[in-house]
Amino acid sequence: MVLFFSFLSVLALSASLGLIVLTAGPNLRSMAVREFGGYALPVALVVAGVSTAGSLYMSEVEGFVPCLLCWVQRGFMYPLVLILLWAVVFPSRPAKLLAMVLSMAGALTATYHYGEQQGWWGGTEEFCSAEVPCTFMWVEQFGFMSIPFMAFTGFCLIALLVALDMRRPVRSTTLSRR
Repeated sequence: MVLFFSFLSVLALSASLGLIVLTAGPNLRSMAVREFGGYALPVALVVAGVSTAGSLYMSEVEGFVPCLLCWVQRGFMYPLVLILLWAVVFPSRPAKLLAMVLSMAGALTATYHYGEQQGWWGGTEEFCSAEVPCTFMWVEQFGFMSIPFMAFTGFCLIALLVALDMRRPVRSTTLSRR
């Protein structure tokens, strides 16, 4: 299963890069918004749900003990499931903005955590205990992918999908015409 989640992370990374390329120019951006914008929030909801299920699987089934930075990332990811569900069922700009803020904060936390594991910041471990150090890697797939890297790809894809949805024009209703 860990290999499966690793492949999903590679898929999320590829999709994120694809969205960046698709929205690079004004003509491509309008085409991407027109063609894919209506699916962006439901796909973001699926990404958040799979990411949440993956983190629960790794801790509850595999027995990987989460460190403090893992818990912080979970604190950003888990609410995204409910917020994105709300945004899909009851579209609202505040819900989308909250999803954007949580996903960006989660991506930054995951980047910091991955940097701790890679020794980019000197391996200070100022956030973690000796029993569960933030530098310990429970998973190392493909020579570079750890759990924080997987979280990073999920957060990035969610942020890009929410941004794509937010670029869609708001449809007018009979109430807004009055």
